[in-house]
Amino acid sequence: MPPFSATESLAIIEQEFGMPAAELLERFDEKPIAAASIGQVHKGRLVTGEAVAIKIQRPGVVPQVERDLDILKNLTALAQRHWPWVSRYQIPQMVNEFSRSIRAELDYSIEGRNMEKIRRQFLDSEEICIPTVHWHCSTSRVLTMDYVEGVHLNRLEELQQGGFEPREIAERLVNAMLQQIFSGGYFHADPHPGNLLATRDGKLAFIDFGMIGRLNAEMRDHLSSLVIALMRRSNEGMLRAILRMGLLEETRDLDSLRTDLERLRDRYYDIPFSEISIGEALNDLFGTAQRHRIILPPDLLLLGKALLTVEGVAISLDPELRILDLAEPFGKKLLRERLSGRRLGKQAFDGAVDLAEALTGFPKQVNRLLTLIGKGKLKMDMSIPEMEIFMKKFDQIGNRLSFSIVLLAFSIIMVGLIIGSSLTRMPTLLWNIPAIEIGFVVAFLMVVWLLYSIFRSGRF
Repeated sequence: MPPFSATESLAIIEQEFGMPAAELLERFDEKPIAAASIGQVHKGRLVTGEAVAIKIQRPGVVPQVERDLDILKNLTALAQRHWPWVSRYQIPQMVNEFSRSIRAELDYSIEGRNMEKIRRQFLDSEEICIPTVHWHCSTSRVLTMDYVEGVHLNRLEELQQGGFEPREIAERLVNAMLQQIFSGGYFHADPHPGNLLATRDGKLAFIDFGMIGRLNAEMRDHLSSLVIALMRRSNEGMLRAILRMGLLEETRDLDSLRTDLERLRDRYYDIPFSEISIGEALNDLFGTAQRHRIILPPDLLLLGKALLTVEGVAISLDPELRILDLAEPFGKKLLRERLSGRRLGKQAFDGAVDLAEALTGFPKQVNRLLTLIGKGKLKMDMSIPEMEIFMKKFDQIGNRLSFSIVLLAFSIIMVGLIIGSSLTRMPTLLWNIPAIEIGFVVAFLMVVWLLYSIFRSGRF
């Protein structure tokens, strides 16, 4: 989108801080250095002397984005009602996660906190640079950070002319992302070349933290369990890890899932890392999850997106490089950490604390249960998958038996009437009316009604 005017930018700054811009900024470059749909960035200098990049939100963007998100949500709901594959491929979850991310990007204070979370992971690093946020000059609509000067990673010729080594930059990028994912838990979820800079002092800089992913300790444990199971060639271990990473829905054919996991293991285990694409591996993994109705958490989908983006950037810098070349040391590190005495001791201690809390609360839970039973408020919900099939078969047997009994009774009545009419010649009321014909018609209608009822129920 075209940039908005510097006059509007300064007006927003003054509106947010309630003072003239000159009291905050010694210099403000009117021409933006970057412009996007949500905001734009100006270079400036604070009155305290620091060179800064000032990110300013585009006027009127919030109501426009909210309208667009409402339209997207309504279209998704409409599609979900008409096409089952929309739910199967987790489209509503993706739309919700996308909406959450976009709304977070509209609040620059959230982006600033994201930047600080990841910056803390690299405080002692001499290879990675994360800008510092100047909070006294930042709000939800204005974000002021250190200005970082460098070359974007998609400018390969400029990188080479500046004396940068593309392979070294690619390796640094991959290592930084793996550290964010497996060590810090917070990772840059949109690491495209426009958000990555090679600085003059030899560092790799990350900018624009509007979208980040988060993996809690439990999810990182599941990922490490998957890596360890792959190393051990354990199908059951892979199955347990994947089931814990997602929500298994409507899938009871675990044998088929085991077969697919074994296929994935055989496809990737003995192949050299240089011949494996993380993109193909993730497509296979997500494809297996979709076939078996495994709903993956949104942050895991963000992780897949981030890894695919990083792989694309790394390959553009060095076509011979593969992420898994550099991921192997992290896999070994995960295994060492998982089996370390300190970690095992902490898990044992946490388990003992949980057990003690459960035992302490057990009498109260029993007392509450007895109170509910005494008041008649205890509700039980039991579900047996095969019970519905059994009851349907039982209804079919009962209906067929009823049909047979009615036919037998009909036959006995008709035979009795016919025999009686043949043996006696005495005039009775029956001889004055067509009893056999009437009885036949009534019985026939009863049989037809019974047959119609049974067939209509579909349980014959």
